[in-house]
Amino acid sequence: MASESESSGLSELTEVIERLRDAGGCPWCSEQTHESLVQYLVEETYELVEAIEAGDRDDVIEELGDVLYQVMFHASLAASTPTENYTLNEVAHRAAEKMIGRHPHVFGDVQYETADDVIAVWEELKKADKPGRESTLDGVPQTMPALALADKLLGKAAKLDLIDIGGPAPFKFESEDELGPLLMAIVASARAQGLDSERALRSALRELQIDIREAEATGAD
Repeated sequence: MASESESSGLSELTEVIERLRDAGGCPWCSEQTHESLVQYLVEETYELVEAIEAGDRDDVIEELGDVLYQVMFHASLAASTPTENYTLNEVAHRAAEKMIGRHPHVFGDVQYETADDVIAVWEELKKADKPGRESTLDGVPQTMPALALADKLLGKAAKLDLIDIGGPAPFKFESEDELGPLLMAIVASARAQGLDSERALRSALRELQIDIREAEATGAD
């Protein structure tokens, strides 16, 4: 349960946002839409990631606040838009319901012993929540950075035995400190040859997604 001070902080930020968006408040804030705010949500998220990686407590608090502000601003917009008409409370309630449903070993009588057990069941629980999805790729945001998208899709492919993750790997790394320079060298080499690493990886990932969908279709037959 949230403490009184935490509830007070959320109420204070809610009042600040309402004041900014009200008539006589900030002209810029009053003109914003969900769409116009997307770039700021992305920027603030990356700034939070950077703060977490740097490990500075004060910076993490500040950047978490900036991301929270974005979430609450979107909820404030929706609350004043008749066609949307939802509030921060509804957003939080929906998130709580989802997490309760996805963790039956905590909120129900199911027993999972390890984190691997939880992960194994997670996809099945997602399928139950999203019955309209026909592919494991449905819901994967294509706007993710190429490397993050590659990691996500390779995980999907491994579950369909499309890629032998356990087999011999062309590269062996002791740590991410060894991996980073190799990735940078690949990008540098591509750049020197006039090639776009991001575009090249995304092209390869499109082919991988075709393979995944074909494997799913074959398995369903």
